[in-house]
Amino acid sequence: MSYALVRQVRLDLDAYARATGLHPQAVRRLVALGLLEPGRNARGELCFTPAQVTAAARIQRLHKGLSINYAAIGVVIDLLDRIGELEAALRDLPRPR
Repeated sequence: MSYALVRQVRLDLDAYARATGLHPQAVRRLVALGLLEPGRNARGELCFTPAQVTAAARIQRLHKGLSINYAAIGVVIDLLDRIGELEAALRDLPRPR
């Protein structure tokens, strides 16, 4: 059996909203659309990892910078992630000599 040496930091909805600059209702909307995948604490409330702050920033950049609607952002993020995976796989291929 193993135990975590450090307790994982989780942000509640209000702390996450402050960290991302989003209104809590906007965060709930992104969760409902499946763009954010929070966990739940013991009381069943939404909780987020600090890494998900980066995900919210990415969503905001796509929405504001490229004027992509929230419904399409999920598709765009999936495509960008897939491109990243393919580029990583290409880097790992042996180079012809």
